[in-house]
Amino acid sequence: MNVCQRLSEIATEKRDKPAIYYDGDMISYIQLEDAVTRFASGLQESGIKKGDHVALLLGNSPSFVISLYGALKAGATTVPINPNYTANEISYMLNKGDIKAVITLDLLVPMLERMHGDLPKLETVIVCETPPSDKKQQLDVSQYSIYSLMKPFSKMLSSDYQSFLAPEMSEEDTAIILYTSGTTGKPKGAMLSHKNLFSNASDVASYLKMNESDKIITTLPMFHVFCLTVSLNAPLMSGAVLLILPKFSPAGVFKIAKEYEATIFAGVPTMYNFLLQYESGNPADLNSLRLCISGGASMPVALLKGFEQKFKVVVSEGYGLSEASPVTCFNPLDRSRKPGSIGTNILNVENKIVNELGEELPSGHVGELIVKGPNVMKGYYKMPEETAHTIRNGWLYTGDLARKDEEGYFYIVDPKKDMILVGGYNVYPREVEEVLYDHEDVVEAVVIGIPDPNNGESVKCFVVVKNPDLTEETLLAYCKEHLAKYKLPSSIEFLEELPKNATGKILRRALRNQFVQNQ
Repeated sequence: MNVCQRLSEIATEKRDKPAIYYDGDMISYIQLEDAVTRFASGLQESGIKKGDHVALLLGNSPSFVISLYGALKAGATTVPINPNYTANEISYMLNKGDIKAVITLDLLVPMLERMHGDLPKLETVIVCETPPSDKKQQLDVSQYSIYSLMKPFSKMLSSDYQSFLAPEMSEEDTAIILYTSGTTGKPKGAMLSHKNLFSNASDVASYLKMNESDKIITTLPMFHVFCLTVSLNAPLMSGAVLLILPKFSPAGVFKIAKEYEATIFAGVPTMYNFLLQYESGNPADLNSLRLCISGGASMPVALLKGFEQKFKVVVSEGYGLSEASPVTCFNPLDRSRKPGSIGTNILNVENKIVNELGEELPSGHVGELIVKGPNVMKGYYKMPEETAHTIRNGWLYTGDLARKDEEGYFYIVDPKKDMILVGGYNVYPREVEEVLYDHEDVVEAVVIGIPDPNNGESVKCFVVVKNPDLTEETLLAYCKEHLAKYKLPSSIEFLEELPKNATGKILRRALRNQFVQNQ
């Protein structure tokens, strides 16, 4: 069984039951299944074969859902990418991901045109039209060299699907490649199989007791694995309804929750903070919620308790990572929820705390969290050494320090050694440092995460430069050209030298401790 087969089953059973509400429109399960099959047929007619890589450069919308399931149904491997990434970041993923087709918004076509020469495998560009209200100007793409590769998304949905023949699929075939930042600073493509996707979606749905009566506010970005499983696949596998918001806003969440009587909300702690602080938010608008889900970063206990007290709804924290499709833990719904904990093992997944030798540690001891189950990725795309280091004897080594209590509840002690969590998104210092090192006037650079009241953490940089006239403003402007917005430094501090140990290694922790002492 895979997610496409399950969607077909639900469509046959439920037919006219709503699957999606978006911008006032309703799409039933049978309409969604029809669109998915037409799109899959259109991909086949465009030359997409089983195993070809198809990138999704789309925001939250029915188009994303149709493109995702349509590509999977055609046997393609989908590669969801944040459309807000910089051109350099997107170009890297399209190139390293061996992308044959891109499904994108028309506003991004000029960017694809500029990088076209660096994408030798790209053969098809399927273009979704941006609503007129969101367009700043009309685009004339007829003169672009990429124009000959372009096809309208709407035309794909007019394909004659009667002749569509789905390829024979194995549960071990790669369904999705999710690019996740690595400690080397370059993104790594986590390969998730059809089994990985379906098992985690099914197990999450079962664990959270999702059913056809549920209506899930889908405002987390669909290209992110948290949304992909918890707010998209799991609900659709349960016959539930997606209440899609193109982007998060407190006003939008309160409005859609009240209008459709939403039952589940999933978000990162930053979103809960904004909802709690939103002065116009009426708690009565969220009365229909039976469950709130938090992930992506640890939620401060004060925030969790404040939110639950104001809105009278339980917030269940969980844990996951792209390499595990992503969920491994959730606070259970049938017994005590422990604030500050990421919960217990979900169905069919085992978490364990080990020492440096891989030996399991007793309760209360801090060690590395490792994971085993049908949700664990196949490996990193074209990165055998990184795969061998991360997956050992069937166990996924997360790199996170954690502990377990006597009742089997897990607690994250520290995020990955140097990782910075900005609004639930992972930012690895090396990635930012490499951008800084590329500046001609930067001699040395180091990056740390510092507390941020709105986003959990923000990026702070320390640099040594050879040009005394270089300013923070100039260096920040340079970073904006090469980094996605959430990765940008909040501040850059100039030092005469960086602290180092006897071997010359920069002491990041010393700078972090110094920052804390100065606060």
